[in-house]
Amino acid sequence: MSTTDSTEVYRSVQASAAFQDIRRSYRGFVFPTSGAFLGWYLMYVAAEAAAPGVMRTPVAGPLNVAWLLGLLQFASTFLLTWLYARNARTNRDRAALGLRWDTQDQLR
Repeated sequence: MSTTDSTEVYRSVQASAAFQDIRRSYRGFVFPTSGAFLGWYLMYVAAEAAAPGVMRTPVAGPLNVAWLLGLLQFASTFLLTWLYARNARTNRDRAALGLRWDTQDQLR
């Protein structure tokens, strides 16, 4: 099969409704989640700059608000990673695999 033929196959796949649904599902999860995480991170940085006294407030023993929010940043990163993997597995992986097999069949 020539390069032109394979290019046409990939272009037709990209224009297909199945591919657009996969992209829509991806964007529907990633863009809002990334925006929320970025907002959460910037809130932490802004709070540290604007209200250092509040951030120094003790919560438990040597743990203060800044440490607690910093640790929650790590926890939220792991949570978002898990949510992304679950979302991909339940909403996109099967459809993408089907599209991949259809594409491979067309290229043979």
